[in-house]
Amino acid sequence: MTSILLVDDEIHAVEGIKSVVNWDHIGISNVFTAYDIHQAKEMFQKYPIDMMLCDIEMPEGNGLELLAWVREYYPSTDSVFLTCHADFHYAKQAIQLGSFDYLLKPVPIPELENVIVKVMAKRSEEIKRNEFSRYGQYWVQHQPLLIERFWMDILGQTIPANPDAIRQAAEERNIPYTEQMQFVPVLIAVKRWHKELNIRDEKIMEYALRNSAEEVLLNIGNYGQLITLGKGMHLAILSFECWNANDAERLHQCCTRYIASCHNYFYCDMSCYVGAPAYPYQLPAMAEKLQTLDRNNVASDNRVILLNGSSFSSGTYFEPEFHVWSAMLKEGSAERLAAEMTGYLDKITKGPGLDAKQLHQFHQDFLQLVYSFLQSKGIMANRLFSDDKSVQISVTATRSVKDMVLWIHHVVHTAIEFSNSVEQSESVVARVVAYVTKQIAQPLLRDEIAKHVFLNVDYLDRVFKKEMGVSVTEYVYRERMNVAQDLLIRTDLPVHAIATEIGYTHFSHFSRMFKMFTSKSPLEYRQEAANQPKD
Repeated sequence: MTSILLVDDEIHAVEGIKSVVNWDHIGISNVFTAYDIHQAKEMFQKYPIDMMLCDIEMPEGNGLELLAWVREYYPSTDSVFLTCHADFHYAKQAIQLGSFDYLLKPVPIPELENVIVKVMAKRSEEIKRNEFSRYGQYWVQHQPLLIERFWMDILGQTIPANPDAIRQAAEERNIPYTEQMQFVPVLIAVKRWHKELNIRDEKIMEYALRNSAEEVLLNIGNYGQLITLGKGMHLAILSFECWNANDAERLHQCCTRYIASCHNYFYCDMSCYVGAPAYPYQLPAMAEKLQTLDRNNVASDNRVILLNGSSFSSGTYFEPEFHVWSAMLKEGSAERLAAEMTGYLDKITKGPGLDAKQLHQFHQDFLQLVYSFLQSKGIMANRLFSDDKSVQISVTATRSVKDMVLWIHHVVHTAIEFSNSVEQSESVVARVVAYVTKQIAQPLLRDEIAKHVFLNVDYLDRVFKKEMGVSVTEYVYRERMNVAQDLLIRTDLPVHAIATEIGYTHFSHFSRMFKMFTSKSPLEYRQEAANQPKD
């Protein structure tokens, strides 16, 4: 919808133009009128005005003054002057103020319509140009994100891994691309952090690693793009004009420098895995090979590893000496056992090529050995190793030999220390007694008490009865009754409140159990105690 404002102090001239021009035919939908500058300004403030047709000579201010005001406050409005005066000074001022045209009265209607059509065509072209400019600005601002999305779609195979699909996607996204372009992928994988990091600190470190990679790696070729594949894992995609031995050596040196910097300044162990030149449709398969290489690299950190130069294929798996290790575990030799296991891992690491499968197999064998030992002691392994530290170390144990060694030391020392404490039954009994005293108002199920000391229920009963002469259940019952007697004698609490204090939810059940223990009801016991003579 396009609107026009007719401004002239001659009312008949305004009405004449308004009635004669075929506004619909030339695309004008709204025609407004004003007879002086003040009315014209009011119309601008009330309605959106796209075009102004204005006389120059008017009372209370001329059209040039109005145009100057319009240019200041409504610069998108186009103006055309109508005047009786063929004065060059007027024409010069009109042009300087940005008037589209300068017409002399009386102007033929076809000529006027033609000028208006030209104004509208100019406005349409400007609108298109502005839209293009805005789009261009958006492209400049967001092109890196669009290109990153393009590569992520290739790697994730949202764009199918074939040349035609990739070329079509590049054309649709207006991304420069030729099928002859080849790229060298470099996988950056963080193995571990040397410091404990909270979520915020880890994100900061990840940001620093990414920035450092962009600075060190992305500028060594013609083009570089860094893609985040997951936590602690990035893929650099590098383009070289003509890949050769010099480029390969330069990339190796840059990766080595990058790893050293990250190790020293960002407190982490990592490795870089360098692929071979590949066409874009080949990158998903090559990226998967690099990630497999990283998963199988369980023996070395802070290295540059070439896809075509290193192999972590499965070699012979040397069976651990379970009979020796089992004897050490029973003997309680934590340090010797941990050293033996570490030496075994070091041995197979130097063998034909330790991979993730072998390390996982060792992990399972190790757990079987430890769990069997704990079971013989009545210790529940799932409870003993349910704390946050144990869970975290366990999750990362199979990622590398270093992580496995940490897990071995933690498990061996924890298992032996707790086993020794169980054999000293008084320490277990002391923990149970303290727990019962603290939780006397709670249900105190036998299984929950055993869970608290990481023992099998039946094994705990045997240990406890050997030391205390009664089962755990009987001990809890007696302690509750003893506390109830004290509260009945030494406080004025109602009987139902005393029942709650010692973990009974039903008053009748408490009264029945109390009478079994004392041969008296709670009220009888309190009354009899009250009648006893005071010392």
